[in-house]
Amino acid sequence: MGAWGVGTFENDHACDYAEDIAGGKDTSRIEATLAHVLSAGAAYLEAPDAEEALAAADIVARLGGHFGKRDAYTESIDEWAGRIKLQPNKQLVEKARSAIARILREPSEIMELWRDSEDFEAWKSSVEEVAARLSLLA
Repeated sequence: MGAWGVGTFENDHACDYAEDIAGGKDTSRIEATLAHVLSAGAAYLEAPDAEEALAAADIVARLGGHFGKRDAYTESIDEWAGRIKLQPNKQLVEKARSAIARILREPSEIMELWRDSEDFEAWKSSVEEVAARLSLLA
């Protein structure tokens, strides 16, 4: 899984994704990432797609001023959010919230992987914390 912690940006896919976003000038890739997860519907959701969508959702919350945990893993995306000064619209916030709900619903590989670990509850709480920050934007 390439994860060293339960936080949104504590895995390889999310960190790489955040670096890619920080190199851009808009939210088009974020929107595409969230739409991709939502398009999975009832089909099996792969873990890398879910990790990127969780990062996208967290970035939406950060764009809205609700940063959550800040550390070396979030430094580039936090700087980008401050520099780009884009306020997420209601549709993007709702897509992010819906993507989180989809990630937490079976069939979801990331749920399976975390459920098989001793850190499942901590991971789920971390995901729910991102959803709570997004709720502040609604």
